[in-house]
Amino acid sequence: MFDREGFNGGGKGPPELSIAKAVTSRLYFHGAMSEQMLPESLHTPAYLSWRKLQLSRAKLKASSKTSALLSGFAMVAMVEVQLEKGTKVPQEMLVAFTICTTLLVAVHMLALMISTCILPNVEAIGNLHNVALVRESPHEKLHWYIEIAWAFSTLLGLILFLIEIAILCWVKFYDLSETAAWSACVLLIPIMVVFLFFAIHFYMSLATHNYEVKETGIKELLEIQKQIELGNQDARTNTSLLDQSHIV
Repeated sequence: MFDREGFNGGGKGPPELSIAKAVTSRLYFHGAMSEQMLPESLHTPAYLSWRKLQLSRAKLKASSKTSALLSGFAMVAMVEVQLEKGTKVPQEMLVAFTICTTLLVAVHMLALMISTCILPNVEAIGNLHNVALVRESPHEKLHWYIEIAWAFSTLLGLILFLIEIAILCWVKFYDLSETAAWSACVLLIPIMVVFLFFAIHFYMSLATHNYEVKETGIKELLEIQKQIELGNQDARTNTSLLDQSHIV
């Protein structure tokens, strides 16, 4: 226990200020200790699961926003397009436009439904900021559903949206200018190639990064195993030397 002079710093200043300084210094000490202990807890299974929870949370948020936006655009495009009865647009393009719009809305609605159903359960645990509660989150069991929503929203949904733009330009401008309709298809080919190249490159880079991280983790585990084995050998050697000294 501290007396008034201990808190007061020899009777200088009010005791409340000294008490506040003492409490602040103690909290700062505990904060520093927690920061020093933080790197040791980064290798626990609970913290790794917490990182997966944050990644799943980000994917669900991105897929829900993207799917809601693009599906709304597709519905507006289908409603706002005006086709006359005697249009010169080929029947095949009208069928393609109907199929592509339906697939686009269905894919994004499926991704939006998965995100809407899973995201509240993940958010409820993620907002608590407690690693010990990570097991209550369903992100591990529903991992494949999250990946499906992410793939439908960002990959398949975007490809269908690009195709939708080309078909919509064809349906909208074919009666006015056939050259304008063909220009959309010509421009779509290099855009689609660049999009697929970027998607494949991004996937390969991400896979390489994950491989390097896991390889580094395996090497660290092997080093820890070697240290444990060396420690066990040293302990056995010391035990045998002690036994020999007792015998002598």
